[in-house]
Amino acid sequence: MKEYKPNPIDTSDVVLPDELLKLTEKLAENTHEVWASNRISQGWSYGEERNDAKKLTPCMVPYSELPEEEKDYDRNTALETIRLIIKLGYTISPQ
Repeated sequence: MKEYKPNPIDTSDVVLPDELLKLTEKLAENTHEVWASNRISQGWSYGEERNDAKKLTPCMVPYSELPEEEKDYDRNTALETIRLIIKLGYTISPQ
């Protein structure tokens, strides 16, 4: 089996202004919405316990109802995406 060694771009030196930190939560919520839409299209639905064979997951709820641990996963994804965009030289500004 081929060994995979993830090598993400280091974004630890990127300091985001408050306006972009606020954007993180909206992106995190949308990340969950996209994930849930994809899961529903694959036949998944809500279940109190995760069961891959039956395609059940307790995360099939609105973002606001997710446990903080799950929200943090989506927040981290959003935060790292914003940091990478900035690191690559792009800017993000409201219209």
